[in-house]
Amino acid sequence: MPQTFNRAADYLAAAREMADSGRPALARMLAEEAADRTPDPNEAARILDEFPGHSLRRES
Repeated sequence: MPQTFNRAADYLAAAREMADSGRPALARMLAEEAADRTPDPNEAARILDEFPGHSLRRES
């Protein structure tokens, strides 16, 4: 059954899973999406701090 991502917690859980499996770039991307979906800026910053690295997003 495919996993559905609707909430910040879904993205954060997937980010932790990717980090645990040795995929830090994918973990960071998922963490950035979780942070974007988190209304509290302090919590969003904490999420990004948990997954250090550079953003892989392209600005348009």
